[in-house]
Amino acid sequence: MDVAMERIWKYVQYFWQQHLQPHFLEEENIFFAPIKDRLVQKAINEHKYIKQQIEDLANYSGNNERKSLAKIADMVYEHVRYEERDLFPHLERKLSKEQLENISEQIEKHHPSSLRDQYEDQFWNTK
Repeated sequence: MDVAMERIWKYVQYFWQQHLQPHFLEEENIFFAPIKDRLVQKAINEHKYIKQQIEDLANYSGNNERKSLAKIADMVYEHVRYEERDLFPHLERKLSKEQLENISEQIEKHHPSSLRDQYEDQFWNTK
């Protein structure tokens, strides 16, 4: 499938603003707040790096856009794997049951279960 870079980039910007950036802030302000150790700091540093890469791409006009987008996608994928495999189990061991319940309640307030992505140009659907 050959999709114009402009369409992909518009979706990346939308996804960053509507989903990923708020998610990062929520993690940092709610889930990571009780513990400041090297595993949490690694996640925060990855958030900053991913943000910087997205901002850099917004100011970049060159021939390596697909490569840069692929790099960002790989970074996000690796970050999610790190959180799932290492960071979240670590936090679950370190935080009390009460802290975890409080965090869960705060996160649920920010995320209605009916939230769905309504982006109009779903170029990834090939029907």
